[in-house]
Amino acid sequence: MMSNLKLGVEVISARLKPREDYGGVNAYVELRFDDQKVITMTKIDDSSPVWNEKFFFNISDTEDLSNQFLDAYVYNKTSSITKSCLGKIRILGTAFLPYSEAVGLPYPLEKEKWSMFSSAAANGGELALKVFLTDNPSPKVPNLIPTKKIPSKSRHKFHNIPTNESNHSPRGNQQSFQPQPPPPRSQTPQPPPMMESSLYQAPRFGTPIPTTMGFNPNPPDYSIKETKPILGGGKRARSSDHDLVEPMEFLFIKIVKARNLPSMDLTGSLDPYIEVKLGNYTGKTKNFEKDQNPVWNEVFAFSKSNQQSNVLEVIVMDKDMVKDDFVGLIRFDLNQIPTRVAPDSPLAPEWYRVNNEKGGEIMLAVWFGTQADEAFSDATYSDALNAVNKSSLRSKVYHSPRLWYLRVNVIEAQDLVIVPDRTRLPNPYVKIRLNNQVVRTKPSHSLNPRWNEEFTLVAAEPFEDLIISIEDRVAPNREETLGEVHIPIGTIDKRIDDNRTVPNRWFSLKTENQRRVRFATTRLHLNVCLEGGYHVLDESTYYSSDFRPSMKELLSHKQPSFGVLELGILRIEGLNLSQEGKKETVDAYCVAKYGTKWVRTRTVTNCLNPRFNEQYTWEVYEPATVITIGVFDNNQINSGNGNKGDGKIGKIRVRISTLEAGRIYSHSYPLLVLRPSGLKKMGELHLAIRFSCSSMFQMLMQYWKPLLPKMHYARPLKVVQQEILRQHAVNLVAARLSRAEPPLRKEVVEYISDSNSHLWSMRKSRANLFRLSSVFSGLLGTGEWFQDICRWKKPVETTAIHIIFLVLVCSPEMILPVMSLCLFMLGVWNYRLRPRQPPHMDTRLSFADNIHPEELNEEFDTFPFSSQDPGIVKMRYERLRSIASRAQTVVGDIAGQGERVQALLSWRDPRATSIFMVLCLVSTVVLYVVPFKVFVLLAGLYIMRPPRFRGKTPPGPINFFRRLPAKTDCML
Repeated sequence: MMSNLKLGVEVISARLKPREDYGGVNAYVELRFDDQKVITMTKIDDSSPVWNEKFFFNISDTEDLSNQFLDAYVYNKTSSITKSCLGKIRILGTAFLPYSEAVGLPYPLEKEKWSMFSSAAANGGELALKVFLTDNPSPKVPNLIPTKKIPSKSRHKFHNIPTNESNHSPRGNQQSFQPQPPPPRSQTPQPPPMMESSLYQAPRFGTPIPTTMGFNPNPPDYSIKETKPILGGGKRARSSDHDLVEPMEFLFIKIVKARNLPSMDLTGSLDPYIEVKLGNYTGKTKNFEKDQNPVWNEVFAFSKSNQQSNVLEVIVMDKDMVKDDFVGLIRFDLNQIPTRVAPDSPLAPEWYRVNNEKGGEIMLAVWFGTQADEAFSDATYSDALNAVNKSSLRSKVYHSPRLWYLRVNVIEAQDLVIVPDRTRLPNPYVKIRLNNQVVRTKPSHSLNPRWNEEFTLVAAEPFEDLIISIEDRVAPNREETLGEVHIPIGTIDKRIDDNRTVPNRWFSLKTENQRRVRFATTRLHLNVCLEGGYHVLDESTYYSSDFRPSMKELLSHKQPSFGVLELGILRIEGLNLSQEGKKETVDAYCVAKYGTKWVRTRTVTNCLNPRFNEQYTWEVYEPATVITIGVFDNNQINSGNGNKGDGKIGKIRVRISTLEAGRIYSHSYPLLVLRPSGLKKMGELHLAIRFSCSSMFQMLMQYWKPLLPKMHYARPLKVVQQEILRQHAVNLVAARLSRAEPPLRKEVVEYISDSNSHLWSMRKSRANLFRLSSVFSGLLGTGEWFQDICRWKKPVETTAIHIIFLVLVCSPEMILPVMSLCLFMLGVWNYRLRPRQPPHMDTRLSFADNIHPEELNEEFDTFPFSSQDPGIVKMRYERLRSIASRAQTVVGDIAGQGERVQALLSWRDPRATSIFMVLCLVSTVVLYVVPFKVFVLLAGLYIMRPPRFRGKTPPGPINFFRRLPAKTDCML
């Protein structure tokens, strides 16, 4: 009797890569399970088709379900009778889940035949399916097309099915499906849906992983959009003006000081402060105690767009314990306030008499201006008058400290003194400390130890002392200091190249119990120098913003500036709550970093569509650099949040070499944040960017110069060492910038510098595999094209290739010119397809739009110690072993091919080597007798011979090569 359990498959959507030889993509999906076959509707000329069609298959033997599998083929209908396979996936029967646990997942399409690069990237597509088991599907079964006769004893009959296979686009194929209660769940956990070559396997035990990351057929728009803002107010402005931003008008009030204020208390004292009131906005200066001539020097800025009154009031108040006393006021009519236009000189403040009976004067200035005003950066804005920490709201410019590599070579020590046991042989080692960097040498059992070990650290100006001590390991967990020395780094020799030799120096060590300036007899032999010829990397080399060396002399003489980069930060639209519901408002600000210059815009409080309109400039020394702009949520405005980091809203990168000189790029960039809950679009950042080149010749010559300074090639650093030093450099920059006022917090510096880019991520691994496959896709496509030429699939094209081949053989001097001309013509042809806008973070290329929840959970796990349950950690370890085993197999196959080449003359196979030597001898005679042109002509015609003269088996040379021995049989 047939079981009522059925296999349900929902074909959601697909993302396909159009093929040039196909033109458009007319895609449909064919499902095969247990000798049953169904197909979906055909989507005409659509590379991202959406079906949302459900199908149900009968299961003939539920006990043998684990040995069955579901195949899904994606076809492109090229004509009414022909089709081509775009890829397939296979889901094993052990991966079928009940409906309540199933989730729609994107599966990368694979080729039908095995290939080294058979992955999602091989065909550039993926298919989203939802596979589940149910015992009572919807009574409305969609129209299915069986292509094979199904026995009635064990197969389900489909009624009213057309017999013409070409008509495979039935109407009404999308049916509503009401899921019934799933079958009882087995106690044995079942694995999730997986492919034969999938890169992950979701956990089925331990802490539950959220499964709300299903495939979204209508994802948000993550593309860049070109905008047309009215920059500079629509006027033609000089490049030095704010011509990349929209003008914003403000009412500025600068309170300078007061004199001869009247006393209000019985004691004859006054605790004055000033209130600046415009409509419902009220700003307060700081309070002075017992001072009738206070000095404030504070500026308030009220946005003209939010003006609620035509009268500005400046009120003098006296601070009191119970109620503040009124001293006097000054009123201004806004219609009579002057307007200042930059670059005019600042408006001179004037003395105004306070309207009261006792007198008093206040020096202040009132004017209308824009964000180009000098007072704009130091002003207190009307949207943040009630903020506790007003300093964190202002726009500022920061500069990273100058970083140096400090090279320390610990050579030896003499006359170690062991107290109190002088008879014990010490076990000393040297410990070097600089800031938070600590390195140690290996122990040496001697009273005159010798190490000769070299270390590299990162130092920042202004320098701190280098502390070097000798420690004696007296027990496994106990060390004693034998002496230490503090070396001022400013006194250390500097060198700019590898030609100069820095002399060694002896340093006397001071013990801890020596309170006075009295040195012990122990001495330490060191070689210490500051390497000025390196560039200290504090960013990833792939998107670094500076490659100049540390030495100032090299900065000015060898690499002058050849351009200016101007950035206008306009506004943000459609901000989402950055704290995922934990905060009711967004207080956004932007941070941009290029070179050693950091800029921070003002914070716009309580606004989901903030407007900044601030413009900044940088000098450009290298075209292959990247400017990074990040958006953050300010959590330092109110008191009590000092330990709470600022929220990350998103960041963008723009490479300078992708910008045309003199052109203004005004675009809106999506702000994307990857979180444990998935990819989230936080809003859109509107920017205006312009790169101005002052010397085109100098910029073009820069492409031929080394990217990094000379020392990186004369004495290169190891990759692992360079990454460790980069982390130290980021920490140093973050520590220095956090001391500024307002501070640029550590999490901001780390986010802009992308300090965690080196950590493991399954998503990044899949994306890099896709990129690698895309790089080789052109080479593989060329190979397939040449195979088609050799098989004469297109006779006209093959004949043309033969003619070109004959011409090049007869005139070999034309080969290189023709190749160069072809490359030139290809570049000219691609000019019309050139990018019109700067590149941005690609969610599909990053595999971030459809990432599995388990992979995302692993990416955000703590490092180096995981915070997950041991079961999940074990599952991830097993998955990593599975991936490594596939990589191991591929690497072994590549090594085997190379070993077969080596075996040609290694005599491992005496007969094969003898045959190869005879062939070499014969080929020597043939190549000597036969002219080279004739040989190349005959070889080319033989390779491209028609199929009539080809056999169905591989040629002899390939068979001979495959029989050569490799070292695989020698491995355990």
